[in-house]
Amino acid sequence: MASTVTSIVTHTLTKTPSTSPTSGVRVAHQGGILEGANPSVYDSKNPIIIFIIQAGIIIICCRLLHYPLSKIRQPRVIAEIIGGILLGPSVLGRIPGFSDAIFPKASIPTLSLAANLGLVLFLFLVGLEVDLRLLLSNWRVALSVGAAGMALPFGLGCAIAYGLYHQFRTEAGLVPISFGTYMLFVGVATAITAFPVLCRILTELKLLQDNVGVVVLSAGVGNDVVGWILLALCVALVNAGSGITALWILLTCVAYILFLVYAVRPALVWILRRTGSIQNGPTQSMVGLTVLLTLASAFFTGIIGVHPIFGAFLVGLICPHDGGFAIKLTEKIEDLVTVFFLPLYFALSGLSTNIGLLDSGITWAYVIGVIAVAFFGKFIGGTIAARLCKLVWRESFTVGVLMSCKGLVELIVLNIGLQAKILSQRTFTIFVVMALVTTFATTPLTSALYPPWYRKKLAAWKRGEIDWDGNSLGQDTQSSDEDAITADKLQASDIRRLLVYLRLESLPSLFTFLSLLGGEKPESGNHVHPSKVGAGVGEQPEDTTPLLRKRPLQVHGLRMLELSERLSSVMKDSEIDDVATKDPVVNSFCSFGQLNNLAVSGEVEIVPEGSYAETVAQSASNYGSDMVFLPWSESGSLSETDSTTVEHSAQHRLDNGPHSQFISTFLSSAPCHTAVFVSNGFGTLGKKEHLGLARTKSRLSLSSNHGHPQPAAPLADRRHHIFFPFFGGLDDRIAMRFILRLARNANVTATIVFVDVEQASKSEGVEVVPTQSEAARKNGVQVSASASQETFFEQEKGFFVSMKDSVSPELDSRVLFDTLVTSRPLNDVFYRVRAEVGQSPKSSGDLVVLGRNRESKIKLSAELHQLLGFVGQTAHTGSDVSHSLGDIAQAMVATEVKASLLVIQAKKEGIIS
Repeated sequence: MASTVTSIVTHTLTKTPSTSPTSGVRVAHQGGILEGANPSVYDSKNPIIIFIIQAGIIIICCRLLHYPLSKIRQPRVIAEIIGGILLGPSVLGRIPGFSDAIFPKASIPTLSLAANLGLVLFLFLVGLEVDLRLLLSNWRVALSVGAAGMALPFGLGCAIAYGLYHQFRTEAGLVPISFGTYMLFVGVATAITAFPVLCRILTELKLLQDNVGVVVLSAGVGNDVVGWILLALCVALVNAGSGITALWILLTCVAYILFLVYAVRPALVWILRRTGSIQNGPTQSMVGLTVLLTLASAFFTGIIGVHPIFGAFLVGLICPHDGGFAIKLTEKIEDLVTVFFLPLYFALSGLSTNIGLLDSGITWAYVIGVIAVAFFGKFIGGTIAARLCKLVWRESFTVGVLMSCKGLVELIVLNIGLQAKILSQRTFTIFVVMALVTTFATTPLTSALYPPWYRKKLAAWKRGEIDWDGNSLGQDTQSSDEDAITADKLQASDIRRLLVYLRLESLPSLFTFLSLLGGEKPESGNHVHPSKVGAGVGEQPEDTTPLLRKRPLQVHGLRMLELSERLSSVMKDSEIDDVATKDPVVNSFCSFGQLNNLAVSGEVEIVPEGSYAETVAQSASNYGSDMVFLPWSESGSLSETDSTTVEHSAQHRLDNGPHSQFISTFLSSAPCHTAVFVSNGFGTLGKKEHLGLARTKSRLSLSSNHGHPQPAAPLADRRHHIFFPFFGGLDDRIAMRFILRLARNANVTATIVFVDVEQASKSEGVEVVPTQSEAARKNGVQVSASASQETFFEQEKGFFVSMKDSVSPELDSRVLFDTLVTSRPLNDVFYRVRAEVGQSPKSSGDLVVLGRNRESKIKLSAELHQLLGFVGQTAHTGSDVSHSLGDIAQAMVATEVKASLLVIQAKKEGIIS
């Protein structure tokens, strides 16, 4: 019996698989590479794997190429074009099996779908970037330069189209089209200008606010819009089966544009205002609505016979720019589009580009001819039109060069022509080479024709300050030596114009510092309501306007934002006036200054981080500043976002970093006096104790303490004490004058100490020259052995005494002049600082002022090492501060003095006496 049951079970288990209706079909491997599957093999049911491989290779290739090209100021599109060509049949495609393994033909539709979706979104961003207000405000320039800059290359393009049509129209894969349609397409391809790339180049070269930039942008907007319209016409003619169909397509397009402008746009603006998206930026729902509108518009223009990108472009055009909405919307979308989708599109272009097809003399002749037509047509047309608009010749040449930029818009046009089978692969490659050459040449040619020194000279010439040869046309410069010395001393004795680098993190300390410079607020008296004057309440004075100083301190705030590779960053620069008007930091600064007896102004500059120092120097020169005030970053970074999100130690923010390099670069070529401010709680509430994550709550605490911050009481002690060790030299002299300016404020007291190293050396019987003092060498102080050293110390003593004797009785009660005779200056100054500052914890903050001491005869490096060792620090601590601000500043930072630090460097051509 048992054997019978066993045989039945065995038979059943053996027969079960064969009775299954799907016994011959195996389930697909689910273990992937663990079961030996090859991920590079294309699977139509799971195309995501090969797509990820393709996208990764494309993005990495484009990024690696962009890094070296960015060093020569080439736009990112150059790297993407070259990357696509390298991945295509021109280079890597020649490796046996590469294209079949990485870009198999079956996978191209999936790659093309993702690329074209990104293209639709990118054309929407291009439409957002086009500000029609610029076109309307400069319509005469846009009409003349744009028309001439498009008509001439269009005509030349039509001419060369005749040869291209008859030479290459017999190649395989082309649809039969008339010469008129082919001529229209080639004309558009040679006449169009890449507006997004053009904006980027103008921004990097700081030309957006220049006459050249205004002319080029205005003409570029019109050129862009007209070019897309002509391209839509060309595509409609190709897709239409007959002339009447093409007419219906065009009429439908016109009706759709009117519908978008007069029906969709008002409704969209109403919804955006209702949801607060214009004032506060687009909400997530509004971003979704805008994207859906873009896709719907692309769908409509696609089904009527025009390419979907035109619908997306039109939606971008109708989006409002009020309140910075277009910029904020771009910030929400741009990164995914430009980092991920666009490289895919250019890789597809590269796969269709085969340099190997340029294999004959006649083909290369057409390559050179197309480049010449595209460049010289735009160059000559733009130059002549700009010259007729009364620009000088070099400005006109620059306009012509910039208008010849092709970039990614040209690639989009060419790909449309390739997809519509207007262009063969050979003619497509010819035009890709043209786009690459003209785009690559734009930046170097513009820099050569219109360099910064020429722009500065031209601006002075237009203001009537110089003649064309550079000779001054102002007042007689040959004044007497006595008048020059008097004017120099007046300039050195006071600061009339101050340029301040505005940073969000530094505003509390900056406001406190500026309040000291503003002096006392004027008395305004008691006011009576106008309706109650003469009614027995009181008499209104004849003039109730408070009396101000005749010449208040003029303070100009410069706020710098980083110019990144993002499209929104370029848009901010093109709309810089709106950005500056609404910038909260600039507005807060201006309001504070006006309330504190200062004449204030502010501006916003959007520049690359590497150009921050140059921008500050240029702004100081343009503004005629006597001094530049640079606050040190709280995070050590030039980016302001780091300081608000990450807590940094006091020494970490002073280590080697971008901000330290910025300070060093500026100080090396500063056009005026400079003050670098390192805040240590100056005028701020101070840092609260960090509680961490460990918290305990009782039933009582739950009901009585809800974690609300306790309000800070008003400052009862508004005093500030300043300590200044005077070592001598030009920097220290300017620093002393600046301290006396601060001491005019009744809340400021100051101690100015003359550090007499030379007298200490003499008292120990050591000759200063030509050998070093033994006492000084023993204590780590190196005294320069020069014949003029004794004269230097005598001059500095004389200056110190003269400044002490010239102090007014009012200042004399708040300023103490003292002399410190020492052979160990750094050590004794350190102890004197600790005794002077930080003695009143409830005060508004004390300040140590130092000269950068570039001309000091005292070398402190050896004593600095000893002092650092004494306080338990290494020589590396604050080493970057020593390089940027000097050895004394490094000692103050390393020893954690309880005061803020102000280091002053005098202008190189400053006053010595």
